[in-house]
Amino acid sequence: MIKTEKKGLLAIEGFPVMLVFVVIILAFMKTAPNAFLRPTIYMSFLTYNAPTLVLAAGLTLIITAGEIDLSFPSVIAFCGMVFAYLFHITGMIFIPFLAALAAGAFIGYMNGLILTKVGIPSIMTTLGTNFFWTGLTILISGGVSLNVNPIKGSLLHTLLVGRIGDLFPAQAIWSIGLTIFVWYLLNRHTFGESIMFIGDNVNVARVMGVNVDSTKIKVFTLMGLMGGFAACLLTFEMTNFWTNQGSGFLLPVMAAVFIGGTSITGGEGRVIGTLFGMFIVGSLETGVTASGVGGFWTRLTTGLIMLGSIALNIVLDRTNGKRLCFFDNLKNSVFTKGLKKE
Repeated sequence: MIKTEKKGLLAIEGFPVMLVFVVIILAFMKTAPNAFLRPTIYMSFLTYNAPTLVLAAGLTLIITAGEIDLSFPSVIAFCGMVFAYLFHITGMIFIPFLAALAAGAFIGYMNGLILTKVGIPSIMTTLGTNFFWTGLTILISGGVSLNVNPIKGSLLHTLLVGRIGDLFPAQAIWSIGLTIFVWYLLNRHTFGESIMFIGDNVNVARVMGVNVDSTKIKVFTLMGLMGGFAACLLTFEMTNFWTNQGSGFLLPVMAAVFIGGTSITGGEGRVIGTLFGMFIVGSLETGVTASGVGGFWTRLTTGLIMLGSIALNIVLDRTNGKRLCFFDNLKNSVFTKGLKKE
């Protein structure tokens, strides 16, 4: 992997995305001052976007490894069901919480196993498992939601989604802390180095002694584990499980990763960019509505920004110091890897 050296502010990871976020917030402060000049909207934003950030941090690792995961919406639903059902059966909180985390890790492990041992491309593997686990969730639950309101006031509920000083959401600390951990893993650990080598060129990674299959399985398992944790944050905050609770996460999570500047071809991940990419997506969801524009414009705007970011990343991606053409990058993107013969 050869990276071009950046100077000045551009050397700060995610700086262009930070700048875009600041511009968007200033624009919303102008168009919707009643909302964006009050601290409550930012506390609400941090509360309800925490699961999105956890998922986006995990997906950043997946895409950096040159793969894609489309199954995390089903992980949110299935793990939420595991927690809710075990809570109703046992009356305990901590054991159902651990079971939900284990369920997410198991789904991720199975994704990695199918990808590496069976040889099915990740886009097809995770699309199939997304349908499978969503269907299994509906089958087991019968399409019925479950209220877990009695967990309010418990130690684990307070630790995960309580309010610090009756204002700041604890889940924001957990999600940002996990994002920092993922950044460290990717940029300061040999595991992250292996991920980047695999995403850049899997054959070179093998030559350099990287255990490609094991690394990919670990990455998908970690993504599943983080999906299980995100499911618990969501279920604890809402004190309720519903069968389609993960259905709205696919676009915002992917948008956060690609807006943040993670390469669509793999080999380069920008975790800080993902963090501010999530801030942009979350602020758009809130700001477009608060500005008086119809709510249906939020997803349209997010989709356009994501498509523009992907196109920009494709155009600006560099391999071996040379600029690739648009179609070469698209052909080698995480959405097409494994679908063609090497």
